[in-house]
Amino acid sequence: QGQLVESGGGLVLAGGTARLSCTASGRRSLLNNMRWYRQAPGKQRDLVASITGGGRTTYSDSVKGRFTISRDNTATTGYLQMNSLKLEDTAVYYCNAEVWDRGQWVEYWGKGTLVTVSS
Repeated sequence: QGQLVESGGGLVLAGGTARLSCTASGRRSLLNNMRWYRQAPGKQRDLVASITGGGRTTYSDSVKGRFTISRDNTATTGYLQMNSLKLEDTAVYYCNAEVWDRGQWVEYWGKGTLVTVSS
């Protein structure tokens, strides 16, 4: 873990928005298939959203219509736009992606960023 870096977490009011970012640690590398997971206290890590290299996206039912996963035009930064946040969205969010690393795709994880939604 730790080859990807997430940012954008913090304290957000219910109904508010936040945007998480994910990049390769210390370098500008291509990101292929990318996924965002989250883990709430005392719960398992769950898949929230995914995007393929071709741009196909999927979402968990709990976030569908509220969250949007994307990549920038250079495909070196991924995002998770979170709208209409709910208390139950509070969790540590992890980025997971295939990174172009020394001539091959290697799957890496980030260390996570905490999103706290308060009332």
